[in-house]
Amino acid sequence: MSSLRRLIYLKIARMSRGSNTPVPSIISYDTKIKGDIWGGDTIHIDGKLEGNIMCNEVIIGTRGYIMGDIKANISNVYGTVNGIIDTEELFVAKNARIIGNAYYNKIALEPGAYVEGNCMPRAKAAAKLAEKENTASVQTETSSDSK
Repeated sequence: MSSLRRLIYLKIARMSRGSNTPVPSIISYDTKIKGDIWGGDTIHIDGKLEGNIMCNEVIIGTRGYIMGDIKANISNVYGTVNGIIDTEELFVAKNARIIGNAYYNKIALEPGAYVEGNCMPRAKAAAKLAEKENTASVQTETSSDSK
């Protein structure tokens, strides 16, 4: 029955996205991957990944566990992410766990979501980084002037 459900899901995905658009890549619950995943339109992870992800859209399922960084346009987290998330749109479900920082342009957090780290808009994060670099260069100039 499970394979029939998966087949129906893939068929619906093809129909809704058009025939030329690829279907989502699905990493199932009992799959463990060590390494990075680069590219792809949509990646759905219910298994365990020790590595980084870079794609258009990532969905971390309720059983999914990521130990690494995520860079995607759209990130939906229902499971656990231990790393940095850099995304345009971030959705964190009520049972999800994020351990690390998240940078976003749009965010939606359900009540009960667990975040251990900073959630910061990308513009604010960029401003903080520029301020930190300016402070470091001023300190370097000051220390070289005093010699």
